[in-house]
Amino acid sequence: MIGNHKLHHLSTYWFRLGLIAIFLASVLLRSWGLGRFNMLVFDEVYYAKFANNYLTGIDFFNAHPPLSQYIIAIGMWLGSHFPWDQQSMNGLAGSLRSTWSYRWLNALTGSFIPLVVAGIAYQLNRRRSYALIAALLAGADGLFLVESRYALNNVYLVILGLLGNLCLLIALNQSQSKRWIILALSGAFFGASACIKWNGLWFLFGIYLLWGIAWLLQGRGDSSKFKPWVGAGLFASRSKRDDSSETRRDKPCTTAKRRGNTQHSILKTPLVNLTQLNGIQFLGNFALIPALTYSLLWIPHLIMNPQPGFLEAHYRILTFHEKIGSGPDVHPYCSKWYTWLIMLRPVAYFYQTAQSTREQVPAYPPLPKGYGQVIYDVHAMGNPILWWLSTAAILLLLLLLLQRIWSGMRGYFPPTTVNYISLYLGLNWLAQLLPWIGVSRCTFLYHYMGASVFSGLGLAWLIDRWLHREQESWQIAAITVISLILLAFVFWLPIYLGLPLSPEGHQLRMWFRSWI
Repeated sequence: MIGNHKLHHLSTYWFRLGLIAIFLASVLLRSWGLGRFNMLVFDEVYYAKFANNYLTGIDFFNAHPPLSQYIIAIGMWLGSHFPWDQQSMNGLAGSLRSTWSYRWLNALTGSFIPLVVAGIAYQLNRRRSYALIAALLAGADGLFLVESRYALNNVYLVILGLLGNLCLLIALNQSQSKRWIILALSGAFFGASACIKWNGLWFLFGIYLLWGIAWLLQGRGDSSKFKPWVGAGLFASRSKRDDSSETRRDKPCTTAKRRGNTQHSILKTPLVNLTQLNGIQFLGNFALIPALTYSLLWIPHLIMNPQPGFLEAHYRILTFHEKIGSGPDVHPYCSKWYTWLIMLRPVAYFYQTAQSTREQVPAYPPLPKGYGQVIYDVHAMGNPILWWLSTAAILLLLLLLLQRIWSGMRGYFPPTTVNYISLYLGLNWLAQLLPWIGVSRCTFLYHYMGASVFSGLGLAWLIDRWLHREQESWQIAAITVISLILLAFVFWLPIYLGLPLSPEGHQLRMWFRSWI
């Protein structure tokens, strides 16, 4: 017993140390050389300017809700009082600002995303190893790194949506009398995510799907009739895989007073409590509160920009996006939703050449094509190995989920950890991806960022279960996958950070013509 207690204490120590290391590495990578390009990069030409307009009182129209510009404006105001990188100044946003001032808050916010992902993973099944692997994979994603280093809005959309998910899972782990505040906070985070961009609503869509399916499957847990799908073996963590025994292990525990042991008061997965939320509770927290939060967040913008009004502004936003169109004539980096799964068309946020690393970049006018000996490229692309393996993992998980839901509709859906985590990750991934099928305007790879979190969680879950298998071959496979992902992250790091590369070194990282 004493030995087990010491082992638990050591496990907690290394878990916390690992999370701290991942967070510090994330901060370092996002803040190092943040002012490298003294200009407005990609959509900074919109968001940095709009944020500065709030500070200078200039009226403007924005094709997205205002919350991200508030946050960037706060970063600008605070940054103007810090003695950071005052040599890299420009007036491109409308006032004389340092590049650090409109980028640092994005970098800090993005650094917390691996920790939020770890929190979600831990809440799903209370395994520190799963949470740590999930945080590591999130920290090794190149697209999140690039988006965090510039005054863009996607990191805010994702982290607010993930915080909504985290609060929901925490609330489901509480008794019904204590969870209402955390549920309300969850709804507020979802509303705030939608106030970054309207596709923040996809996070709410995922919760609606999850809750609806949970109610449909309620009471269908007779595992004695269930025949596990052969693919489920990849998700097993023991050599002897018996689904009925897993059902017994994952059966929700009663309160500590009934058990006489506080260790049993924690549910294996909080998702089994989804159907404890009735229709009134659910709609109050995930319809009324998000709508109220979203509307209230518009008030500062409407005070500073009274025309157009609230409804007219939304009509203009909608018509603006409907008129954009799609295809290379609209933007050379447009990409269809189904290409995101294999990262077919990343986006070049910045590209310029120089004769040597001593030259100032950006240079005006830029060198003619083919004259530069050094290439500076900021590519908004994910970690290819992580991306492709995550897609494979989530598709495999969805096959497992569909088989088990089909069995559940026929009368038996065992309430196991595997089933509920598959349900949570699979439905959330679909909710982030499927709405884009009906979008006619030009879309980009970064619109997949929300979905990539859930596919990454699926891969991390698969790796964690392999590490807990008895056979050494599975453990070696898990370690190999993690090693390949980290090596790939280091290999492509220069084009995430915009570091100088030779033409040969740049070409070595452009594996496909569609990446260029």
